[in-house]
Amino acid sequence: MRSRLPMVAYIVAACLSAVTSVATIIQPQWFELLFDEAPDDGDGSLETIVAVVVAALACIAFSLLARREWVSGRVAGGTAPQPRA
Repeated sequence: MRSRLPMVAYIVAACLSAVTSVATIIQPQWFELLFDEAPDDGDGSLETIVAVVVAALACIAFSLLARREWVSGRVAGGTAPQPRA
């Protein structure tokens, strides 16, 4: 049986992506409110960068999941590529 750890990681990545994206749309200075620090002088650029990076990581995670499912489906169906001799 395969481990569920990768699936949990994908779900966490999706949730973090959604939370940071929505927080950035609703309150562009959420980082300053949360940590009482203003590394970007309050213009919201740090929050946008965080949201974009987390969304990119979620896309990569979902791409890996899709590839994993595609390969396991091909192996189960008997159409897996044969190794070269």
